[in-house]
Amino acid sequence: MAATNFNTENRTYRQLLGNGLTYRVPRFQRDYSWGDAEWEDLWADILGSIAPDGEPAHYMGYLVLQTSDNRIFEIIDGQQRLTTISLIILAAMRLLKAYIAGGRNADANQQRLDQFRATYIGYLDPVTLATHNKLSLNRNNDGYYRDHLVPLAEHLPQRGFPPSTHAMRKGFEWFEKALRDHVRSQQDQGVALAQFIETMSDRLFFTVITVADELNAYKVFETLNARGVRLSATDLLKNYLFSVLARGPQSQQEMDDLERRWEGMVGRLGSESFPDFLRMHWNSRHGFARQSELFKIIRSSVRDRGQVFGLLREMDEDMDAYLALIHPEAAQWSADCRRSAQELRMFSVRQPYPMLMAAKRRLSDGDFEGLIAATAVIAFRYNVIGSQAPNEQERVYHAVALQLHRGELAALGPVLAALRPIYRSDDAFRGDFAAKAIKTTQSRNAKIVRYILCRLERQNGGVEFDPDASTYTIEHILPQSPNGGWDAFPDRDLETFIYRLGNMVMLETARNRALGNKPYAEKRPILGQSGLKLTRDLVEENQDWTPERLDKWQQKLARMAKTVWRVAQLS
Repeated sequence: MAATNFNTENRTYRQLLGNGLTYRVPRFQRDYSWGDAEWEDLWADILGSIAPDGEPAHYMGYLVLQTSDNRIFEIIDGQQRLTTISLIILAAMRLLKAYIAGGRNADANQQRLDQFRATYIGYLDPVTLATHNKLSLNRNNDGYYRDHLVPLAEHLPQRGFPPSTHAMRKGFEWFEKALRDHVRSQQDQGVALAQFIETMSDRLFFTVITVADELNAYKVFETLNARGVRLSATDLLKNYLFSVLARGPQSQQEMDDLERRWEGMVGRLGSESFPDFLRMHWNSRHGFARQSELFKIIRSSVRDRGQVFGLLREMDEDMDAYLALIHPEAAQWSADCRRSAQELRMFSVRQPYPMLMAAKRRLSDGDFEGLIAATAVIAFRYNVIGSQAPNEQERVYHAVALQLHRGELAALGPVLAALRPIYRSDDAFRGDFAAKAIKTTQSRNAKIVRYILCRLERQNGGVEFDPDASTYTIEHILPQSPNGGWDAFPDRDLETFIYRLGNMVMLETARNRALGNKPYAEKRPILGQSGLKLTRDLVEENQDWTPERLDKWQQKLARMAKTVWRVAQLS
């Protein structure tokens, strides 16, 4: 393992827990969170596996462990599954304990109970009755697990515990009832329980990835495509930050404050968005970091208590801006700012986010509004129409973000001047637009085309309309499935012509239904009745529809577009 820093193998649950090793959920790992839906799914999977004609094994997914000595393993990813299987075994043990108390094959069932405890749970000190468990949970759940569930308490306390502990208790009781019902009809229920646990332990298996340290664990999360991976990467960073605090004489109040603030941020963002936010935040203030490098960089930069709280304070400062960028509708921004953020989201252009987060901290409200509007125009020219490679764009945005953060740029004019390298010139943009095709079979692309035609209609002095409204639909002059009457368009290039921007107009939905795949001569009178000026202009200027006419019309649109999507200071 020293050579590669991680080891991968498939192991059954029996092989994991039946080998004398110890597994610990890190102290600050997230709490137990499974509920009825997850319990029911796991129970169905187990029943399907242990049935006589069932599957010979059931795959439980990845289990990521960290160890320095190959004896004690920290559970970096997989604690929900391992904890729940442990609850199943403990539930079976409490049923065996009840059989013993009731005098049902007491000696045999006592042997089964003792064997289950030794194999899967741990052992009880015969003098102190303290438990030495193979599995230890986090700081919020381990006390209840150790003091009440593992000893098989007859009455489980329910007051004064966090919600995650109640979830764990309910899971224990849920599986106890499921097991009781499962073996109810068996003549010897102790034997049936033992057979259930032994078969389950042999047939549930994991892909176990063992790593040497947090950095290798993070690398694993960045390469795995598995449920829960992003959340585990978030947890890993949280565990690291708490471990930094734990090295010093921290107070409980300080630890609780960190826990509260961290959970508040994850709650606002959602666990899936947290790693993305963290990278955007970091890149708005520091050297450029890719997602795969981020944990390593933060670990080397955040090494003491002050730096931990400094990181959280700065993340708090940036969170509103990030949330406004990804959810503009709910932002407390001006209508123009929200509209520009919606355009960036529609374009799927995220490279400017660190710069915009830095700008929100540095610029006045008016300058920020001007910058985000200009950024949407740059993205439209550079990404949507120009289809330029994003690497140079990302480099420029990051450089500007750092200049804003350091105070080297503090007003709109200088910021725009710094963005000039990624502003497509008028001539380049007009050429890009004149040849652009966008395949509207993809919903995102169709939304962009509607947006483009709506803006061009407005520029042409026509109707103001909502591009998302169902009142209008996209009409392809050359139909997406042409029949007769389109011989001017060569078959080999048909799809290219269909999705050229010049081949598309907006049309009232009711009129569009009447067009179908008709030839242009039959479509033209209906198109000419549209209330949209740009659509009427097309038919007035084009007696027929050929590749040459399409190309000329699109060049006209390109000239209009140059005026619609422009930044005056850069043109």
